[in-house]
Amino acid sequence: MAELKGTFYGVSVGPGDPELMTLQAVRLIRQCPVLAAPQTASGQMLALDIARSALGEALDGKTIVPLYFAMSRDPAALAASHEKAAAAVRQYLDAGQDVAMLNIGDVSIYATFGYLQEILQAGGYATAMAAGVPSFCAAAARLNVPLTGGMDTPLTIAPGGWTDRVLEMPGTKVLMKAGRQLPVLLDTLQQADKLKKSALVCNCGLPDERVYPDLSLERPQEQAGYFATVLVKE
Repeated sequence: MAELKGTFYGVSVGPGDPELMTLQAVRLIRQCPVLAAPQTASGQMLALDIARSALGEALDGKTIVPLYFAMSRDPAALAASHEKAAAAVRQYLDAGQDVAMLNIGDVSIYATFGYLQEILQAGGYATAMAAGVPSFCAAAARLNVPLTGGMDTPLTIAPGGWTDRVLEMPGTKVLMKAGRQLPVLLDTLQQADKLKKSALVCNCGLPDERVYPDLSLERPQEQAGYFATVLVKE
């Protein structure tokens, strides 16, 4: 009889506000004895912090597995960090323990979970995903504006580096994780005369949240950080 392996869950914790975690996310975090979450070079585990804000003592006694992902554009370095992270959780799955990997925003949108999911599924492990609130939906709510103007209005979602490629498309444009490219992105919006139609939310739902509802009137003067979402509403 084959040994029973654990299931690898990708659990969305929302963009920052613990109240935006779903009941499903809360249940899975309570249920899984092992929690895995990305850790930065400075030691921060933001996804875990959000979960702890919502569940408090329910996390006591759980095994916490930090995951380190290379901040690199080198495919070999990225692949190596993904393999190492998958190996870190594999030992718990082999022991029959379910593992919940916590992800900022929604687990299906630009999330590192997908890389580990692919590796582990290829190795015969069961995986599952829990949907969550993505940053651009939370940003629209924070700005108190609908993302789309009508049922036939398109919505384009792209990384910040794609601004020049999607700006002329009809409807609303969402430019995600725009922090590093923000100065160039803002210049591109200005040249296209779209700053007045554009808003920016940095670190939505987190203590250091910053909101710029009209980028033609005010824009950040310092580094915006990784979690910066720009909405261009046509």
